[in-house]
Amino acid sequence: MYKFLIGLLVSGSVFAADPFIERQDLFRVGDDPAYNIYHIPGIVVTTQGTVLTWCEARRKPAGASDWDDIRVLLRRSTDDGKTWSAPVSIVDVPGEKKKNPFALKLKNVDPTAVTYNNPVLISDRDSTVHMLFCLEYMRVFYQRSVDDGVSWSQPVEITDACEAFKKDYPWTVLATGPNHSIQLRTGRLVVPIWLSTGTGGNAHRPSVTATLYSDDAGKSWHAGEIAAPCTDEWINPNESVAVELSDGRVMLNMRNESKAHRRLVTISRDGATGWSQPTFDDALLEPICMAGLVRYAFAGKSWLLFSNPHNLERASGTTQPGQSRDRKNLSVKISRDEGKSWSSNKTLELGPSMYSDLAVTHNGTILCFYGRGTKPGFAGTGLALARFNLEWLLAP
Repeated sequence: MYKFLIGLLVSGSVFAADPFIERQDLFRVGDDPAYNIYHIPGIVVTTQGTVLTWCEARRKPAGASDWDDIRVLLRRSTDDGKTWSAPVSIVDVPGEKKKNPFALKLKNVDPTAVTYNNPVLISDRDSTVHMLFCLEYMRVFYQRSVDDGVSWSQPVEITDACEAFKKDYPWTVLATGPNHSIQLRTGRLVVPIWLSTGTGGNAHRPSVTATLYSDDAGKSWHAGEIAAPCTDEWINPNESVAVELSDGRVMLNMRNESKAHRRLVTISRDGATGWSQPTFDDALLEPICMAGLVRYAFAGKSWLLFSNPHNLERASGTTQPGQSRDRKNLSVKISRDEGKSWSSNKTLELGPSMYSDLAVTHNGTILCFYGRGTKPGFAGTGLALARFNLEWLLAP
């Protein structure tokens, strides 16, 4: 009996946690009369264990366009995402603001609306929280917090770093992330970015992907190489998520509009240069939507987690099967081999569910911050947080 109990203790069976999942709405349409859409969710856990969630809050009366009057709101939790501070606006660029000229070519764009877009946060090992965001899909800014997101430094424009991309791609529209991004074991900060000539749909197409990086804790930023071009096969690579692999290389996992309807993946030795030829990941469906990607490093495990709407059903109003842009069936997958294969596909939200981001707390709780709603659409009725453990994800 003694040996049997010791065996159970070693295997962890005696103390195996029960599966659990909890959900709560963090940004809900109607809670604040100033906003009628919450979109572009992001989440990160700081070195101190604080959970930060943020999003784009789009103001009335429009609120349906990427070019509307948009603010960046942030909430904080110091108890693993159970309770939350009130939302606060954390982005403000002083001075005159001009609309992107390519936006003004579109219908129903208010030239007076101020568009802050695509916020990205990085948790630094030194307890700094770095942040990049864009203004009018045309200018890029950097700011930081040294008190776990309570206060922020004045934004510093770093658009000049993006000028280097123009030798390879004549962009007029650009956006960082969105989503959280990463610090490598070398200390390098890496932020995915997509670039567009602004001549196609919504002034966001055609597009290519790349990264910005900093080797001096955010003091200066530099352009990497184009990671995924736009071709007949790789159509409009854009919103990307990054993760450092176990061997120190960086993998970009990219949204795209290709006929393969699969996520596009490329790998670099340093997160900036020498990107591999992009390939489609057959295990990861692509309904054309932002995705979440994070490393689960806890209790001796070091796996990758991925989230996005696992759906390629025919959308109402489309003419070709398989061309669905219906965002539903948000699911989470596990890779035990650094992204070579994916398993344990677990549905998190069966109905309409949209953009998502992932984080892991210091006690191993997995957090997914995502959009959900009552009917199909590009954004839902708000942004929800799901808290769950690995046991729930692995359970049948």
